[in-house]
Amino acid sequence: MTQIINRKARHDYEIIESFEAGIVLLGSEVKSIKTGNANLKDSYADIENGEVWLYNFHISPYKFASEKFNHQPLRPKKLLLHKKEIAKLIGKTKEKGFTLIPIKVYTKNGLIKVELALAKGKKLYDKRQSLKERELNLEKERSFKNL
Repeated sequence: MTQIINRKARHDYEIIESFEAGIVLLGSEVKSIKTGNANLKDSYADIENGEVWLYNFHISPYKFASEKFNHQPLRPKKLLLHKKEIAKLIGKTKEKGFTLIPIKVYTKNGLIKVELALAKGKKLYDKRQSLKERELNLEKERSFKNL
């Protein structure tokens, strides 16, 4: 099972809610994702005309496809969600500070899915606090193992 994870997302954002979405891709993009040649860094989603689009999701060109059938690496990709989910996201993203970010891309029953999160940006002191909490938890686990 292929997974592409946005590691900076949980560091830079506080995840409020997540959604599973389908994604509209070309054949060479699917093959490239299944080989793990994609990057979610700096990608985000936006809602335009009642449709959700994913931007800055870099999918490397598939090396076995000809130039004629290959894709543009950074082209916008349409995400597939239910109307109720899109309506909910429209309402939430209009509020100040909320944004849509992809957390991971994975395969499920042969289809490629995107885990999309409604998130709020963290301040610098929030990032420091989460790092301290993670270090404390690691120290606790280590002390329990030593007993």
